[in-house]
Amino acid sequence: MIELEGVPELIDPVMVAAFEGWNDAGDAASTAVAHLDREWKGEVFAALDAEDYYDFQVNRPTVWMDDGVRKITWPTTRLSVVRVGGEKPRDLVLVRGIEPSMRWRSFCNELLGFAHELGVELVVILGALLGDTPHTRPVPISGTTSDTDLARRMDLEETKYEGPTGIVGVLQEACTHAGVPAVSLWAAVPHYVSQPPNPKATLALLNRLEDLIEVRIPLGELPEDARAWQVGVDQLAAEDSEVAEYVQTLEEARDTAELPEASGEAIAREFERYLRRRDGGGPSAEDRTRPPMPPKPGGKDEDEDSSED
Repeated sequence: MIELEGVPELIDPVMVAAFEGWNDAGDAASTAVAHLDREWKGEVFAALDAEDYYDFQVNRPTVWMDDGVRKITWPTTRLSVVRVGGEKPRDLVLVRGIEPSMRWRSFCNELLGFAHELGVELVVILGALLGDTPHTRPVPISGTTSDTDLARRMDLEETKYEGPTGIVGVLQEACTHAGVPAVSLWAAVPHYVSQPPNPKATLALLNRLEDLIEVRIPLGELPEDARAWQVGVDQLAAEDSEVAEYVQTLEEARDTAELPEASGEAIAREFERYLRRRDGGGPSAEDRTRPPMPPKPGGKDEDEDSSED
């Protein structure tokens, strides 16, 4: 039985989830949920029992000291709630954890139990995959759902993926069977610079989430971090002619493929985003992020290169 003592009655709640691991290239998705939790000062109200879902030889607990006392933090999935103010207030239930090692159906059912008890109206699951996309272009974000009506109403694609899946795909399917509207948002991360962090991909996910659930998300230093990340990768790629040539090939392929996107509708969406953001404060000028040297082209991680949706 799920007990939610101390959790207030929520307003139009949306559950936003992300999981470290196979679904989280560059840590872009899990960092996005962590950003929401930090900016809105989320309060943890529940944690899943780590014994039920994790292999501790795969995801090991960590030992730390607290005033001279040794403590252990176990890998798990935690739920927190944040209240978003503004003209149209609503609450977010944030789910952040690690892709479970076992009992995925029970894991999803437990999360859906919380969603049911809290009156969640929509589940948004964030993910990130490795792709043949240049770091110099906007991060591709794909939004998918299994619900035909939801796809039409929210301008999403109906998922047609077939192949190996991760907890993002399993949770979305569980939501569909339970009658809970669910959406997956995927960011494509350049495979040649896949090491975390990737603030540009995190920022793109948050921008798409903002449009989807119609809330204004405080971005803090993320825009400046994203610019610094791109400048750093530009500099490192320029030092290797082979990498620079490969990036140029990806740019040409991307630009050719996306020519139809330069439509009146696409321009209107970007202008609306500008109008929503122009009153916000600008990010700091602190240059905090430099990525590691990207590997040679073709150095994909086969375990992470596949994704669904």
